[in-house]
Amino acid sequence: MAADGTLTERRRTPTPAGPSILRAVFELAQPLARRAVTCGIGTAGIVDPLGRIASATDLLTGWAGTDVKGEAERALRLPAVVLNDCHAAGAAEARVGAARGARTALVVAIGTGIGGAVCVEGRVRAGATGTAGSIGHLPAPASAGLRCSCGALDHIEAYAAGPAIERAYLKETGQALSLAEIGEIGSHVIADAATLLGRVLAGAANLIDPDAIVIAGGVSMLGPALLGPMEAAYHAETLPGPSVAPLLPAMLGEDAGLVGAGLEALSAPA
Repeated sequence: MAADGTLTERRRTPTPAGPSILRAVFELAQPLARRAVTCGIGTAGIVDPLGRIASATDLLTGWAGTDVKGEAERALRLPAVVLNDCHAAGAAEARVGAARGARTALVVAIGTGIGGAVCVEGRVRAGATGTAGSIGHLPAPASAGLRCSCGALDHIEAYAAGPAIERAYLKETGQALSLAEIGEIGSHVIADAATLLGRVLAGAANLIDPDAIVIAGGVSMLGPALLGPMEAAYHAETLPGPSVAPLLPAMLGEDAGLVGAGLEALSAPA
């Protein structure tokens, strides 16, 4: 990757679940490592300050405790910077994407789960333990007793992530449809989820008063069916100051995590 965030090469490989994923990734990266000066890694899970997976939800079993930084540096013989994948995407959107120029930005990724990043002057603020930005694990303004992937009840991820919307539709209709199919039908379950998420975003905005909120992730591809109710709920509950912060669509798509991890690695202290 170039210093301005331009990706110069992409490689893909089928990857197994759990810690064995590292072997596949390192095999893919080995030829590139020979001409690199550093390595940036975006990964699921909470990443502690030492580059280890402090915790992971049920979406990725066997991942907690993995020393990603140590294993990467041994395998690739390069210094490595490891970030949570949503933090990496947030760094990219804050530096070269939709939130470029914003002093404070909240980047929210809505997909299989819901993650986020708080970015100040283009840099991710991961918090003392790497947990900052975990907006999917804020309490939802609902009490249906839905179990989140982290094990707690009634977090917003249990209502507004992609699988949660699919489950809500199945419960209501008895039909198992994909998220895209539900979007084509235009079911109110999307609006219901979006409204809850918009209210949670309003609470987050009232707390940190960002210049902008960037909406990313596969679920955001539902477009106005999701974003319309979300924005309406957001504006209904924000204070006058944060209410002016725009909700912006992400610019970098699936490249965001790669770009952000690379930018963070290139700018890390030697």
